[in-house]
Amino acid sequence: MAALLGILMSASASTAQKAPERIFLNAKIFTADEARPSAEAFAVSEGRILAIGSRADILARRAPATEIVDLAGRRVLPGLIDAHSHAIFGGLAALAPNLEDAELTKDELNRRVRSWAADGRRGGNDPLVVFGVNSGIWDDPGALAALFGSGEWAARPLLLMGSDYHTAWANGAMLARAGIDRRYVLALPEARRHTVGASEGGEPNGILVDAGLDLVSVHLPKPDEKTLLEAGRIAVKTNNGYGITAWMDAAANAGPGEALFSRPPGSLGTGVLPAYRALAGANALTAHVAALLVASPQGDAADLDRLESVRREFLGIPNLTLPGIKIFADGVLEYPAQSAALLGHYTNSGKQGEMLLERQVLRGLVDAADARGWLVHVHALGDRAVRESLDAVAAARGRRDSGVRHSITHLQLVDPGDYPRFAQLGVIAVMQLHWAQMDNYLIDLVKPYIGETEFKGQYPARSLQRSGAVIAGASDWPISTANPWEAMHHAMTRSGPDGGLNEAERMDRTDMLLAYTRHAAQAIGLEREIGTLTEGKRADFIVVDRDVLDVDVESLQNTKVLETFFGGEKVYSAE
Repeated sequence: MAALLGILMSASASTAQKAPERIFLNAKIFTADEARPSAEAFAVSEGRILAIGSRADILARRAPATEIVDLAGRRVLPGLIDAHSHAIFGGLAALAPNLEDAELTKDELNRRVRSWAADGRRGGNDPLVVFGVNSGIWDDPGALAALFGSGEWAARPLLLMGSDYHTAWANGAMLARAGIDRRYVLALPEARRHTVGASEGGEPNGILVDAGLDLVSVHLPKPDEKTLLEAGRIAVKTNNGYGITAWMDAAANAGPGEALFSRPPGSLGTGVLPAYRALAGANALTAHVAALLVASPQGDAADLDRLESVRREFLGIPNLTLPGIKIFADGVLEYPAQSAALLGHYTNSGKQGEMLLERQVLRGLVDAADARGWLVHVHALGDRAVRESLDAVAAARGRRDSGVRHSITHLQLVDPGDYPRFAQLGVIAVMQLHWAQMDNYLIDLVKPYIGETEFKGQYPARSLQRSGAVIAGASDWPISTANPWEAMHHAMTRSGPDGGLNEAERMDRTDMLLAYTRHAAQAIGLEREIGTLTEGKRADFIVVDRDVLDVDVESLQNTKVLETFFGGEKVYSAE
């Protein structure tokens, strides 16, 4: 014991005597560290924070070779962390035809799609995929068929991918390629009928939901390595530009040409993981990525052994970790999909939505992952999906105290009786609060179909927090913008183009900054390395153009990042 103590004391003394490579001073530093919430300066060595504190204390560590960086009184924060993103998909969507969720008339949609179809860079035999389609366009599938079902479209497959990535519309040629016809629809089991839109007689109308979308996704061409690398570079540049130095990739083993919501057990697709390997090989992965593998909804403990083989293939890649699995518990709340699982009923159909996996399968997967020490991250929008996800974690907690911080994401509806269970079970609430605004999705596609109490209670961030839950910030990019400053604004105002959504659920400023730093680091399993500006942690930090702790909330959403540092090195500059 004495020898061990001597070694530790020697290591501590060595750290204390180490000369900093750089000293950053004259800054207003928000550290996100409870023990030292603010500071004036910090020293960096070998990519980590060597010391942080007052100007005088840090300058006392200066050595002849130390570089001094004067931050001119600017506000400095830890690098921001997005606790749920599909960043490579964001890059791929930026390279493809993309409507960016614009609300268009059918005529405007027709013009935009035809202009891409006429682009000679896209082969006539490959499906034309248009990303970022506002889900409001699904209200009249017959009108879409009239536009894109005959003439040049008779043989040209077309897929309009919804901005939510859970819904889409496919023309007749695309449906035919996927083998979706009346016979297929009539043979579907009742529990999956909602995944393929159809007339009363069974004729498919092109609307696809979750597992139905998978039916055509597997017929899309897979991006080659060059395209993946290009998409990866866009992802890193976009995130670094917003001050994001880490994110959770919540479906890293999925990608174009592969199933996502109905992955068969034993599926060993590598999805977008090769993009991260290529980025790291090019020294271009200037962010920490916690990549999750999507577990099959028909999977079991044995299926995790097969996912482990995918994990092993990508272990050891710099700045990439593979801490666990993603589970889809349900779908989305919006009409016409209405695939989120509710405790109550959709008022138009009387249905409750569908869980994407059976209760015992969900519990088995969570328990098996927890036993391995893997993080479990569950997609749940409906209150029934949230409750069953909490029940699954509770069952695992009853077997062992693994110490793993599991999480549930989206949380559009949560029954108030379940609010305190997040803290009780140590489950982090990963929330996309950019969505907590009145827009056409909520007004047109949600409000007419659920009760007033449920509608008002959407995205109950403040209520969860008051019940002890840890709130982590996330974007779900490219479903919505990766810009965390806009999300913080929406979380603090709960307002949008069509009014406000329950002001009682507004979050305050400091809580949102913590949601995108310390709390998000916990959600992605890297809290010992990042999330706060603390001695010994990685020197990931940003310099912003305004004092985000003091400006009014409208100004906050326009925050610009001047510089982003990753491991003490500048990786983004606004100049």
